[in-house]
Amino acid sequence: MSIRQFFFYAACACSVGVAAQTADPANAGRSGPVSLAQALQAAKANAQARLAQQSLAAASADILAADRPPLPVFSAKAASTSDSSGAQARYDKSFGLDWTVERGDKRLHRTAAAKFGAQAAQSELAETVLLQQLQAKDLFFELLAAQERVQHLQSIAQGAEQTAAAARLRLKAGDLSAQDTVRVEIEAERARSDLARAQADQKRASLALAQGLGWAGSAASPLSAQAEWPDAASDVLAATASLEAWIASRPDIKAYELRASAAQAALDNARALGKIDPTVGLSLDSSGASNRRLAELRVQFPLQVRSTYDGEIGRAMAQFEQAQTLLEQARLAAQTQWQGMRADYVSALARYNAYGKDILPRAQKVVAQAEFAYSKGAIPLVDLLDARRTLKASLLEALDVQQEFAKAFAALQIRSPKP
Repeated sequence: MSIRQFFFYAACACSVGVAAQTADPANAGRSGPVSLAQALQAAKANAQARLAQQSLAAASADILAADRPPLPVFSAKAASTSDSSGAQARYDKSFGLDWTVERGDKRLHRTAAAKFGAQAAQSELAETVLLQQLQAKDLFFELLAAQERVQHLQSIAQGAEQTAAAARLRLKAGDLSAQDTVRVEIEAERARSDLARAQADQKRASLALAQGLGWAGSAASPLSAQAEWPDAASDVLAATASLEAWIASRPDIKAYELRASAAQAALDNARALGKIDPTVGLSLDSSGASNRRLAELRVQFPLQVRSTYDGEIGRAMAQFEQAQTLLEQARLAAQTQWQGMRADYVSALARYNAYGKDILPRAQKVVAQAEFAYSKGAIPLVDLLDARRTLKASLLEALDVQQEFAKAFAALQIRSPKP
């Protein structure tokens, strides 16, 4: 097989599926290469997603703790008295029950703050899942690109080795100089070195994807990715929402809005502290000196003044204003991200088309012409090697551009509001 055929194979490798791989026994139920859908699904249950789920469970429990009135207090006492001689003792007993009556809708405000907090935790869970899916798609396409980079470099290394073998035969026949033979052998060594580095990068990408998905990946049983590059012909921008719908549908924006509502409820509760909460008590006393019973009804009030809770109110006000500021910042960040993701996609699509339709075909044509000219003795070996290096660089750059486009494409799909 000629070098030209090897380069042509490398140029077309990005459209070839990745070979099937034995399943990792540490991950039951998973077999063969990992698809993008599997990676996105697994990202929903990784460690970060589980932590967010546990935070939601804790916030939901806060509602039960908040929606509870002050507990009644039971008291009991006994006293012993005796006459001057100490011969006769009397026992006095008392039993009481006290309730604190909350005023100013404190329980209502406290419960509302907890409910808003739980709803915010629910939105934060949804945002965490989205972020983990965005990370998973990046890791997936990085592994896929690493796999195809290895395929490209394997083809190039095989072609370079065949060229070096042919050069050594020509050297023995006196048809090629020793200097040109050394140059060809150097190119073959460089190709093998590049291949070894690409294979190491593929292993690292496999372990990174396994870690991101929460799977037990290992060097002995690496993950592989299915060849699922996005179709550049589909217009993902047409399916994306407007800026207003984008911001309104984002879980992180909803979480900040709910945190602001929770801060407002906490502020209302702090202001309600100015309402005095009386404690109503009822007790029953009995005396050992007589058979008479004494029932007592009492009311207690804390001795508070108007400025007693200024500190609590001031802190709640500051936290409410802080929640409002964080919400404003989140909306601005979402607007910037909306514009940035669309711009990244347009730029990546343009570069992807440029490499696929112009740069890569021209580099292949240059190599074909250089090989033909070199076979006729029209150009020196150094020109042929330069043409091959240009094609190699174009192949790898085209793969990087394809990876960049795939990431931008998938990010818009994941971030777009679901119907």
